[in-house]
Amino acid sequence: MALVPILATLVFRLLGAFGVRRFATWHVSAAHGLAVFLVLTGSAHFATENSGFPTTHADLVAMVPPIVPFPAFMVYATGVLELLGAAGLVLARTRRAAGLWLAVMFVLLLPANVYAALAGQDVTPLWLRVPEQALYIALALWAALGTRTVDHAGDRVHA
Repeated sequence: MALVPILATLVFRLLGAFGVRRFATWHVSAAHGLAVFLVLTGSAHFATENSGFPTTHADLVAMVPPIVPFPAFMVYATGVLELLGAAGLVLARTRRAAGLWLAVMFVLLLPANVYAALAGQDVTPLWLRVPEQALYIALALWAALGTRTVDHAGDRVHA
């Protein structure tokens, strides 16, 4: 899955190189690339069996550590948060807050991935998952911290 935000970022930046002003910077392109990834992963939180998604709601519920109450609800809630995070990343006004929140959320979700791997579930092995999670955290922070206001001929633009 780590390829999704990377490839999406490259496509958006390529569009910027061809004159699409929205994607004129790497930070904005990365924010949109991470948003594409979050729409895919967030949607999986609502996917049922035979929906075509490789990971479903039931798979994600199984990953929730026993210490977390209401696992089915938590999976739905984190799916909503991922989708809201995606929307926040593409809107210039909310990009910084969304990126910072998503970085925190990615840290908070790592224990579920560790639990699932140690419990022998069919998930991404930890030797790959931890660096992937670090990539998602880095992309969220890069998108958030790269957001600034630029003045173009009197117009205030969030970049």
